[in-house]
Amino acid sequence: MFLIFLCNCVFSQEIVTGKITDENNIMLSSVLVVNISTNKSSYSDISGQFVIDAQENDEVRFVKKGYYRSDTKITKDNIKTLVNISLLRIETLIPEVKIPHKLTGNLANDSKLFDRPKKKVALQSDMNKYMKSSLNRPLPLSSSVIPSSFRGHDFNAGQIDAVKLLEGVADLVGKATGSKATTPNYIENQNFINRIKLEVNLNFLAKYGMNIENVDRFLVYANDKLQLAKKYRKDFDEELIESELKRIFKEYIKTNKILD
Repeated sequence: MFLIFLCNCVFSQEIVTGKITDENNIMLSSVLVVNISTNKSSYSDISGQFVIDAQENDEVRFVKKGYYRSDTKITKDNIKTLVNISLLRIETLIPEVKIPHKLTGNLANDSKLFDRPKKKVALQSDMNKYMKSSLNRPLPLSSSVIPSSFRGHDFNAGQIDAVKLLEGVADLVGKATGSKATTPNYIENQNFINRIKLEVNLNFLAKYGMNIENVDRFLVYANDKLQLAKKYRKDFDEELIESELKRIFKEYIKTNKILD
């Protein structure tokens, strides 16, 4: 009985040594070496070498993050000679990057297409949808039906109205050249403002965070105040209309609420 026990102890003290490399034969350190049969473990050193207690038919597993694990069954030859283990690196898949914009090759211009603030992108998207939409409410036939809370104080009262002065000059020039601006009807007013939303750059309103109703209200105000449809519906000039809208907007925000 004593001899059998002694033989078992000697047999259990077998030591397996070896070296671990990658597919390029580079030594791998800190590889976890686990004898699954006995639950004993060790790590490879900086030279990729390892030592672990094992015996014939034990299953030894080699594990390292970023590599496929490898299992080896110990044979008599493994106990007598150096065991060479090679671990394969796990492939890293790079997701496909889709570029939503067509690049021009100009770095200064192309860089503006990326990393725009999410709030600005969302606001720009809402503004683009608004420009393509129709008016949410019927246009008033005249300023008399616009609620006084929306008209604000008339700062031109008692002063020279530069706008009317310019309109008077325009009328004189029109008469001299044989053309005459006529007062638009309700449908013409509505069609004109819808055209503004489609063709005129209204991005200057976006930074104020105005919703669709507030923008509609401003366009009605500007059209009534400056008689834009009367002047431009037959000779539509985007730049001149945008310039006039920007100018009247400075007065509009002084007396009107632009955010609900």
